Amino acid sequence: MLASTEFGTWDARLALTFDRTERTRLAASEHVGPLRVQRPFYPEGEGGPCHVYLLHPPGGVVSGDRLHIELTVRQGAHATLTAPGANKFYTARGDHRAEVVQHLQVEDDALLEWMLPETIAFEGTRGTLRTRVRLSERATYAGWEILCLGRPTAGEAFQHGELRTSFELHRAGQLRFLERGHYRGGDALLAAPWGLHGQPVLATFVVASPRVEPEWVERLREHVQLESGTFAVTLVSGVLVARFLGASTREARLCLERAYGVL
Repeated sequence: MLASTEFGTWDARLALTFDRTERTRLAASEHVGPLRVQRPFYPEGEGGPCHVYLLHPPGGVVSGDRLHIELTVRQGAHATLTAPGANKFYTARGDHRAEVVQHLQVEDDALLEWMLPETIAFEGTRGTLRTRVRLSERATYAGWEILCLGRPTAGEAFQHGELRTSFELHRAGQLRFLERGHYRGGDALLAAPWGLHGQPVLATFVVASPRVEPEWVERLREHVQLESGTFAVTLVSGVLVARFLGASTREARLCLERAYGVL
C-alpha cells in the first residue's frame, strides 16, 4: 500500500535479489511507490556482472519522503548498481525530514558494485541518508557515496539546512567500519581547514574484500592524480577507504573511477 502524507509525499520501498545459475540474474524485484529498476543488461558479456539502473521518477526526495532500498546478492553472483541521474534532497517544508535508507547484503563469493551518482543537498534541506552493508565471510563490496552540499554550479551555498549521514559495514556479523556525518548549513565545519575547507563536494569509496592488500594503499596514492581537489586513502580493519574533497561532482566521480580502475 502507498503511504502518503498531507504533503503528497512517498513511503517507497524497493527490494532486489540477485542470484547466479549460468549467469547472474535479477531473481526477484518488489516495489512500493515510485522506486523501480530498468531491465537488467550485460554490457560486459554474458559472463559479466548483471547491471541494473535504479529509477526514482520524482528525481529527489521532499519533506516526509521515506525511501527504503533492500538488496541481496546471493552466493557467487556479481551485480553492478547505478542510476541515470543524481538524487536530490530538496528544500524542507518546516521541520519535516526526508529519509533514504539502504540495506545491502552480499553472500560468500559474491560481488556488489554500488556506484550511484551524487546526492545533492539543496539549501534548506532536512535529510537523512543511511547505508548498511552486511557481508558474509568471503563476500566483496565496492561502493561509493558522493555528496554535494548546496548547488555550486547554480551559485547556491549550503548556508541553511541539515544533512545527516551514516555508513556501516559488517563482515560475518562483526562491525568493521562505521562513519557518521552531520552537516549543518553555515556551520564552521564546512569552511574550516580541519573540516571541509570550503569545498562543497565530498566522496567516500569503500572496498571490502577478502583479498584487500596493504600495498593497495600505496598503489592508489601513486597512481591517482587529480586536476583539482584532494585525494586520500587508508586501510581500516581490512577495509580500504578512499576519499575525495573538492569543488566538482564530475571530478569526484572521475577520481573514484580512476581509483577503482587501478584496483
